[in-house]
Amino acid sequence: MKWQEFEEEVRRICEAHGFSTKFRCVFKDEEGKSEIDVVAERYGIVLCFDAKLYSASRYRLSQIKKEAEKHRKRVDRFSVITGKTAVPVIVSFIDDPLRFHSGCIIVPYHALNEFLANLHYYLAEFGFL
Repeated sequence: MKWQEFEEEVRRICEAHGFSTKFRCVFKDEEGKSEIDVVAERYGIVLCFDAKLYSASRYRLSQIKKEAEKHRKRVDRFSVITGKTAVPVIVSFIDDPLRFHSGCIIVPYHALNEFLANLHYYLAEFGFL
């Protein structure tokens, strides 16, 4: 699978759970131009997904932590521009024990359906509700 296909798959799964989506959402503010892979909204909840298709040979725990920090900052900027509180979520193709870092939820790809089906539980668990 290519990274573009992985992003499209995240979008498809969100839509299957009743979310309206924006794909490769580009925005600009005083810090510059940024992009969010998938913005998904349902019942007033906005999720901003960053899809990470790491290979086993390239993946490092420190890398996902660094990406979580960057994504949370990007989503904070997006929230200011849109006036909507958005939840930063990384979907990682590779599973690891890390589920939350620096205000960003980390979901392994194989658990994305379960995460969306039980979204309110996870948002409460990580302090977003």
